[in-house]
Amino acid sequence: METKEYIESGILELYVYGSLTESESEEVAAMAKKHPEINAEIIAIEKSVVALSSSFSPFQSAENYAKIKEKLNLKAPEVIPMAPKKNWSQYIGWAAAILLLVGIGFQYNQLEETNKQVVNATTEKAKIEKERNALALKKAAIETNLAVIKDEKNTVVALGGQAVAPESSAKVYWNKETQVVYVDASGLPEPPKGMVYQVWALKLNPLTPTSIGLLDNFDKNDQRFFAVSNTGDAQAFGITLEPAGGSVSPTLEQLYTLGKV
Repeated sequence: METKEYIESGILELYVYGSLTESESEEVAAMAKKHPEINAEIIAIEKSVVALSSSFSPFQSAENYAKIKEKLNLKAPEVIPMAPKKNWSQYIGWAAAILLLVGIGFQYNQLEETNKQVVNATTEKAKIEKERNALALKKAAIETNLAVIKDEKNTVVALGGQAVAPESSAKVYWNKETQVVYVDASGLPEPPKGMVYQVWALKLNPLTPTSIGLLDNFDKNDQRFFAVSNTGDAQAFGITLEPAGGSVSPTLEQLYTLGKV
């Protein structure tokens, strides 16, 4: 995935909000170290969240708080027996100060709740967008695979299981005109860690194998459908299990499938 697509996927927002799994968070952290633009985007998102929280926080000047404190700290007026009249304005001031504090507390709680709702809505939107993009990519892959399978110009070569894995199978879709080759590896087991399937175009007399590609990211390919390198001349196709990165020549002891054109 390119850096721009990675940034626009919504995963960075989920990382900042702490909504990713531990492994996903580690992946984002690694990408941030590797790509300065991703790290800059994370910092920008964090600043946006802080700015958004600050914009909702109620503000009272030091002068207002000083006045409230002064009113709360006032002592009750001394009662003069000869003048029983009470100073009601002082009680009114106390009541106003208490109401003001209660109002500030209520407003703060309301704005905090609104802020939480905004953050939750943003997170949910990013999650939905990520799922939508994933579905769109999967749909496009399925449509491509179906088009290859239905193309009457393709020669379909069935590859049967060999001694090392007799239950294995695969299919090669080869357009001899365009030389394009696709491999349906849904009949192959997932390769062991550190190993990869390698596809070979073969000439039989004498036996001459030519590598036409690796079935990389096997566990992440839900359809197990792979495009490999073109070939214009093949009498058979085979798939072997090789060390990660592939081999110069096939390891015949690890020949999983083989089929003649």
